[in-house]
Amino acid sequence: MNREGALKNIKVLDMGRVLAGPFCSAILGDLGADVIKLEDLKGDMARTSLPIGGYFAAFNRSKRGITLNLKSEKGKDIFLKLVKDVDVLVENFRPGVMKKLGLSYETLRDINPRLIYAAVSGYGQDGPYSQRAGLDPVAQAMSGIMSVTGFSGNDSVRCGASICDVMAGMHAVIGILAALNYRNLTGKGQMIDVSLCDAGVVAMASVNQQYLTTKSIPGKLGNGYLAYAPGGCYKAVDGEVVINGVNWEAFCKTIGREDLLCVPGYEEVSNRVKDREKIDSIINEWTSKRTVAEVVEIMNANKLVAAPVLNVEQVVNDEHIAGVRNMFTEVHLEGFGDVRITNQCIKLSATPAQVSDPPAMGQHNNDVYGALGLTAEEIEQLKVEHVI
Repeated sequence: MNREGALKNIKVLDMGRVLAGPFCSAILGDLGADVIKLEDLKGDMARTSLPIGGYFAAFNRSKRGITLNLKSEKGKDIFLKLVKDVDVLVENFRPGVMKKLGLSYETLRDINPRLIYAAVSGYGQDGPYSQRAGLDPVAQAMSGIMSVTGFSGNDSVRCGASICDVMAGMHAVIGILAALNYRNLTGKGQMIDVSLCDAGVVAMASVNQQYLTTKSIPGKLGNGYLAYAPGGCYKAVDGEVVINGVNWEAFCKTIGREDLLCVPGYEEVSNRVKDREKIDSIINEWTSKRTVAEVVEIMNANKLVAAPVLNVEQVVNDEHIAGVRNMFTEVHLEGFGDVRITNQCIKLSATPAQVSDPPAMGQHNNDVYGALGLTAEEIEQLKVEHVI
């Protein structure tokens, strides 16, 4: 475990399941926090999600693991002892579940006034949608992301990655770090309420602004931009390449079309946006005669924005991303073996993040419960009684 990281003095109780909650606490663990992952006796569903082993490892690295039956009175008593001893609690149950268990924020705050309680949910802790089940695809639909993803005239499309889950987890981390600073100033903890839907709305900020400013409802633009042209994904001889001509004059000279500089109105971005299809066809004509590597090299040589469209295999083996930036690493999951997972992207100069192994089910029961004062015999009896 990375106990020399920036958060080495922080203890986290992770009750998260599947993705958003566990991802939040994994980031904290990578940064040095002592994260204790609490699972019920059935285990996190992520353990059986595909790919088996890899899915769980990706979002539960850098943690210790315990099991606890919160529906038993002994389990609740042990949980309350744990809460007294932690700085942060992370959960992503549907709002109201913790209250039904008798473990609401208000109850836990009375036990530990310094507790920072982060709740991640589909729609947030209040409002008419709060009791709805909410997963990433639903958040993408409700936040408007799907309405602008895809090509004009086609069905709405979900972003291929679980971006609302990931962003909600990241926003929860930001909230936790802010709450930790507030606690340093006042000694008081607080509750953090983050939702997948809200995170999706934030991701749509630049698109939302189109409507907020002009009352025009944004639609699907494929790979184009609402705010700028030229820009998009274009066909090369051997693949696809993304180009953004942020410098119109330099861009026209680079593709040998200085004549476009003389087209009336094209000096204005708004007119180029209106004429996007015509400009895109001109760019496609130029890129279709060159390889992806040639296009990228020419554009970069002229300080213009361009990049190849990489598939996952290419990303995982890219010399910059996987090599220099070290965006993939290996951990060991007990009972499964070595697993290559996505690495932490936060680069700190003095306290670098460090990803460590995920826990097996209940792997650290003896350590964690022993630290609470339970004897080996008492811990063994709890196992017999199916409390842990």
